[in-house]
Amino acid sequence: MNNSTTLFRRLFVFAVSIVGALVTIGIIRVAASENLQEILLDADADFWPFTVQNIMWVALFIGFGELFLRWSTASDEENQLKRAYLPTDGRALDADTLARIKSGISDRKFGRDAFLPRMISRTIDQYRMSGNEDQAISVLNSSLELYMHEIDLRYSMLRYLTWLIPSLGFIGTVMGIMFALQYAGVPANAEADDFLYQVTSRLGVAFTTTLLALIMSAVLVLAQSLVQSKEERALNEAGQYCLDNLILRLGSGPDATTTKTSA
Repeated sequence: MNNSTTLFRRLFVFAVSIVGALVTIGIIRVAASENLQEILLDADADFWPFTVQNIMWVALFIGFGELFLRWSTASDEENQLKRAYLPTDGRALDADTLARIKSGISDRKFGRDAFLPRMISRTIDQYRMSGNEDQAISVLNSSLELYMHEIDLRYSMLRYLTWLIPSLGFIGTVMGIMFALQYAGVPANAEADDFLYQVTSRLGVAFTTTLLALIMSAVLVLAQSLVQSKEERALNEAGQYCLDNLILRLGSGPDATTTKTSA
């Protein structure tokens, strides 16, 4: 996929995530009990719907959207192993076969984006230039390290969201305590019969904000770990595929015979 397609896809998923968050908030607002609305949405706040809880729901669904993109990419990477880039009949790969493999990669979907075709292309290019299996192995190992780092960079937004949601929870707790103290600091409120109830209810909402944030963050971190392991496993399988069907079957590159003869 080119950059414009990737950007459009990300924007579309982002928009769907926002809509999903708003729909979820609306369902909770309509269907949940008053106590549950207070815990999940802070529905009695004077500035509703602009509450910390609602912002946390939006951040959570944006995280789910990012996870969907990463899961989709990981599935695409796993499907690359089914595209038969390399012959698996066990025969040695000569120069003509390597040339056909290299030319066939660029004609396939994801040929320039997925890890497996990129690794195959780089390894073949290095081997055709040097005729040396050790250098081809070195390029493959370097590619695996770079791609592993590339996977890690793709999760920077998710790592930020898993930090943002608990931070929002703590902010909501501080704001709740502040509002409770402001209410308690008014002399007229201190003389009211329900003074203690009003103060404790505000403090209760304040602390449930942190609890909700920690639960959301735990769910997001768990899902991130599962999806990232899927993507890393796809990369490891791609590396194993290259090792078994390319590296171990090299030995007849265009310069190999010359190199071995001169040696």
